[in-house]
Amino acid sequence: MVRAWYMDSDTSNDQRLEHHRNPPVFVSLEKLKEETGVLYWQINLETVKEDGLLDQIRKDRNYSYEDEITIHPDKLPNYEQKLKTFFEEHLHSDEEIRFILEGSGYFDVRDSNDEWIRIEVLPGDLIVLPAGIYHRFTLDTKNYIRVNRFFVGEPVWVAINRPADEHPMRVSYLQSINAQS
Repeated sequence: MVRAWYMDSDTSNDQRLEHHRNPPVFVSLEKLKEETGVLYWQINLETVKEDGLLDQIRKDRNYSYEDEITIHPDKLPNYEQKLKTFFEEHLHSDEEIRFILEGSGYFDVRDSNDEWIRIEVLPGDLIVLPAGIYHRFTLDTKNYIRVNRFFVGEPVWVAINRPADEHPMRVSYLQSINAQS
């Protein structure tokens, strides 16, 4: 089951650490969805083919393309550079959909007050980051994750680094979040 919390502001420590505030401030799945629009499902990896939940989500959300990526020093070419790129704050013009198959890591997303919420992802977690949300990704100290990536249509690989406040998807995202509150 996914855990989420507000991050501390210490940038001198390894980005792969948990970075809890003192005392820790956890965020419920309900608040995560309300504050950020991030969606989450827990899917049983042992019964994923039989239970049909992943297939239903893919159908309901029109995910027609998928691939798989393994992020590990021995598996990903230009590993160090890719990890730096993933951790740079950015947004996309499409949803970012990840289904965790093995390993673990963190997605950091900005809330409505521009504070970081860290989301820990583990095997069986399916997370959807809305288009236009500022976010970043890093591994944890295990340095390994294998995920399925889903897309509506052909994949769009463009990361739009912050600042991008005038980008149409950012504007649309903020309007949708403000309408929920």
